[in-house]
Amino acid sequence: MATVDKVRDLAQPICDELGLFLWDVIFEKEGASWYLKVLIDKDGGVDMNDCEAVTRPLNKLLDETDPIQQSYILEVGSPGLGRVLRRPEHFIVCIGDEVRVRTIRPVNGERDFIGILYSYEKNEFVIAQSEDEADRLTFKTADCAYVKLNDDQF
Repeated sequence: MATVDKVRDLAQPICDELGLFLWDVIFEKEGASWYLKVLIDKDGGVDMNDCEAVTRPLNKLLDETDPIQQSYILEVGSPGLGRVLRRPEHFIVCIGDEVRVRTIRPVNGERDFIGILYSYEKNEFVIAQSEDEADRLTFKTADCAYVKLNDDQF
Protein backbone atom coordinates (compact mmCIF):
# COMPACT_ATOMS: atom_id res chain seq x y z
CA MET A 1 0.00 0.00 0.00
CA ALA A 2 1.33 3.43 -0.95
CA THR A 3 2.32 5.92 1.75
CA VAL A 4 -0.51 8.32 0.90
CA ASP A 5 -3.06 5.49 1.09
CA LYS A 6 -1.79 4.44 4.53
CA VAL A 7 -1.96 8.01 5.79
CA ARG A 8 -5.40 8.51 4.22
CA ASP A 9 -6.62 5.43 6.14
CA LEU A 10 -5.30 6.94 9.37
CA ALA A 11 -6.59 10.48 8.73
CA GLN A 12 -10.08 9.65 7.40
CA PRO A 13 -11.63 8.55 10.73
CA ILE A 14 -10.20 11.63 12.46
CA CYS A 15 -11.71 13.91 9.81
CA ASP A 16 -15.03 12.07 9.91
CA GLU A 17 -15.21 12.46 13.68
CA LEU A 18 -14.53 16.20 13.39
CA GLY A 19 -17.00 16.73 10.52
CA LEU A 20 -14.22 17.56 8.06
CA PHE A 21 -13.72 16.48 4.46
CA LEU A 22 -10.34 14.87 3.82
CA TRP A 23 -9.52 16.54 0.51
CA ASP A 24 -6.12 14.99 -0.21
CA VAL A 25 -2.92 13.50 1.14
CA ILE A 26 0.31 14.39 -0.62
CA PHE A 27 3.77 13.05 0.17
CA GLU A 28 6.44 14.91 -1.76
CA LYS A 29 10.00 16.06 -1.61
CA GLU A 30 10.66 19.80 -1.64
CA GLY A 31 14.34 20.60 -1.69
CA ALA A 32 16.08 18.40 0.84
CA SER A 33 12.95 17.73 2.94
CA TRP A 34 9.98 15.40 2.59
CA TYR A 35 6.54 16.87 3.34
CA LEU A 36 3.42 14.97 4.30
CA LYS A 37 0.53 17.30 3.48
CA VAL A 38 -2.93 16.47 4.72
CA LEU A 39 -5.49 18.79 3.14
CA ILE A 40 -8.84 19.21 4.87
CA ASP A 41 -11.97 21.19 4.12
CA LYS A 42 -15.47 21.95 5.40
CA ASP A 43 -18.34 24.23 4.47
CA GLY A 44 -17.22 27.77 5.19
CA GLY A 45 -13.53 26.79 5.11
CA VAL A 46 -11.14 25.51 7.73
CA ASP A 47 -9.26 27.48 10.36
CA MET A 48 -6.23 26.89 12.56
CA ASN A 49 -8.35 25.12 15.19
CA ASP A 50 -9.48 22.56 12.60
CA CYS A 51 -5.89 22.00 11.48
CA GLU A 52 -4.73 21.54 15.06
CA ALA A 53 -7.65 19.19 15.83
CA VAL A 54 -6.44 16.90 13.02
CA THR A 55 -2.70 17.34 13.61
CA ARG A 56 -2.62 16.18 17.23
CA PRO A 57 -4.33 12.77 16.88
CA LEU A 58 -2.85 12.13 13.43
CA ASN A 59 0.67 12.84 14.66
CA LYS A 60 0.12 10.35 17.50
CA LEU A 61 -1.15 7.68 15.09
CA LEU A 62 1.74 8.27 12.70
CA ASP A 63 4.20 7.83 15.57
CA GLU A 64 2.47 4.62 16.69
CA THR A 65 2.11 2.98 13.26
CA ASP A 66 5.31 4.43 11.71
CA PRO A 67 4.17 4.01 8.05
CA ILE A 68 6.89 6.31 6.66
CA GLN A 69 10.54 5.25 6.67
CA GLN A 70 12.27 8.61 6.16
CA SER A 71 11.93 11.76 8.22
CA TYR A 72 9.26 14.22 7.06
CA ILE A 73 7.42 17.38 8.01
CA LEU A 74 3.68 17.03 8.67
CA GLU A 75 1.49 19.86 7.43
CA VAL A 76 -2.27 19.93 7.89
CA GLY A 77 -4.05 22.70 6.04
CA SER A 78 -6.64 23.84 3.55
CA PRO A 79 -6.44 22.86 -0.12
CA GLY A 80 -6.83 26.58 -0.92
CA LEU A 81 -8.96 28.40 -3.45
CA GLY A 82 -7.16 26.99 -6.49
CA ARG A 83 -7.36 23.43 -5.23
CA VAL A 84 -6.33 20.66 -7.59
CA LEU A 85 -8.94 18.06 -8.50
CA ARG A 86 -7.23 14.64 -8.40
CA ARG A 87 -9.75 12.12 -7.13
CA PRO A 88 -13.24 11.23 -8.41
CA GLU A 89 -14.88 12.73 -5.31
CA HIS A 90 -13.12 16.06 -5.99
CA PHE A 91 -14.76 16.28 -9.40
CA ILE A 92 -18.15 15.23 -8.06
CA VAL A 93 -18.26 17.85 -5.27
CA CYS A 94 -17.05 20.57 -7.66
CA ILE A 95 -19.68 20.09 -10.37
CA GLY A 96 -21.05 23.56 -11.10
CA ASP A 97 -17.78 25.33 -10.18
CA GLU A 98 -15.47 27.06 -12.62
CA VAL A 99 -12.31 25.06 -13.35
CA ARG A 100 -9.05 25.63 -15.13
CA VAL A 101 -7.80 22.71 -17.24
CA ARG A 102 -4.32 22.26 -18.70
CA THR A 103 -3.91 19.35 -21.08
CA ILE A 104 -0.71 17.43 -21.64
CA ARG A 105 -1.03 17.74 -25.42
CA PRO A 106 -2.83 20.46 -27.36
CA VAL A 107 -6.51 20.01 -28.15
CA ASN A 108 -7.50 21.98 -31.25
CA GLY A 109 -4.22 23.89 -30.85
CA GLU A 110 -4.90 24.87 -27.20
CA ARG A 111 -3.69 23.48 -23.89
CA ASP A 112 -5.49 25.78 -21.42
CA PHE A 113 -9.24 25.84 -20.92
CA ILE A 114 -11.63 27.47 -18.45
CA GLY A 115 -15.23 26.45 -18.00
CA ILE A 116 -17.89 25.25 -15.61
CA LEU A 117 -17.42 21.64 -14.53
CA TYR A 118 -20.55 20.16 -16.05
CA SER A 119 -20.20 16.43 -15.33
CA TYR A 120 -17.83 13.67 -14.31
CA GLU A 121 -17.97 9.94 -14.90
CA LYS A 122 -15.32 7.22 -15.01
CA ASN A 123 -12.19 9.39 -15.31
CA GLU A 124 -13.79 11.64 -17.91
CA PHE A 125 -15.29 15.07 -17.35
CA VAL A 126 -17.08 17.77 -19.30
CA ILE A 127 -16.68 21.52 -18.98
CA ALA A 128 -19.13 24.04 -20.38
CA GLN A 129 -17.58 27.22 -21.74
CA SER A 130 -20.99 28.84 -22.28
CA GLU A 131 -24.69 27.99 -22.11
CA ASP A 132 -24.49 26.64 -25.67
CA GLU A 133 -24.29 22.85 -25.70
CA ALA A 134 -21.81 23.08 -28.59
CA ASP A 135 -19.35 24.79 -26.22
CA ARG A 136 -18.96 21.71 -24.02
CA LEU A 137 -15.60 20.00 -24.03
CA THR A 138 -14.89 16.45 -22.85
CA PHE A 139 -11.54 15.49 -21.33
CA LYS A 140 -10.04 12.31 -19.93
CA THR A 141 -8.31 12.96 -16.61
CA ALA A 142 -5.26 11.02 -17.86
CA ASP A 143 -4.85 13.58 -20.68
CA CYS A 144 -4.66 16.53 -18.24
CA ALA A 145 -1.58 18.00 -16.60
CA TYR A 146 -3.96 19.42 -14.01
CA VAL A 147 -7.55 20.36 -13.32
CA LYS A 148 -8.11 22.89 -10.56
CA LEU A 149 -10.69 25.33 -9.33
CA ASN A 150 -10.26 28.64 -11.10
CA ASP A 151 -9.01 30.86 -8.31
CA ASP A 152 -9.30 33.93 -10.58
CA GLN A 153 -13.05 33.90 -9.87
CA PHE A 154 -12.59 34.55 -6.14
